[in-house]
Amino acid sequence: MTAQAAARGFLLALFAASSAPAAEDVSVETQRRGEAVEITCRATVRAPRDLIWRTLTDYRRLAEFVPGMLKSRVLEVQGPVSVVEQQGEARFLFFSSPINVTVMTTDRPPDLIEVRLLRGNLKRLEGAYRIEDLGDGRFRLHWRGLIEPGEPMPPLIGELLMRANIADQFEGMVQEIERRERLRSGAGPGKGP
Repeated sequence: MTAQAAARGFLLALFAASSAPAAEDVSVETQRRGEAVEITCRATVRAPRDLIWRTLTDYRRLAEFVPGMLKSRVLEVQGPVSVVEQQGEARFLFFSSPINVTVMTTDRPPDLIEVRLLRGNLKRLEGAYRIEDLGDGRFRLHWRGLIEPGEPMPPLIGELLMRANIADQFEGMVQEIERRERLRSGAGPGKGP
């Protein structure tokens, strides 16, 4: 085994230990696409579709429950299209990278939200949330996106940084959906609706 392969294995093990999802069925996969990283996330949630939708599109409050997001401000809304300014930080181990973007979201009820970068310090950000009805009150939440940092990063570190950031954000979204469902059904405490 080469030193580079050993270092990669060590970093992957650290990543797995530091960001294990709370829910068993949350999965995050990444694949390098040139300088960009393609990220696919999935989770199964038991909550009404409209509650899932309201949580995903709660753009004004995302910074309250999405890890790493410090600010989310709606600049403009025109029908199904919202322009949202977001600030935050991607972190992995001792690496961090600020993220300052303005994105356009296009809401296509009841099951698709598309996101596209308008400007910011990323070169590329495009993706979508999709809600899939599994029946029996369960829905599978999907995120698939392509992210390219504005500044070149070492290949392994860049991929792990983007993966850790999106995994944390996706898991934060899932936890907020579950928290809101517990409040709605009277099954437990939580903070705010």
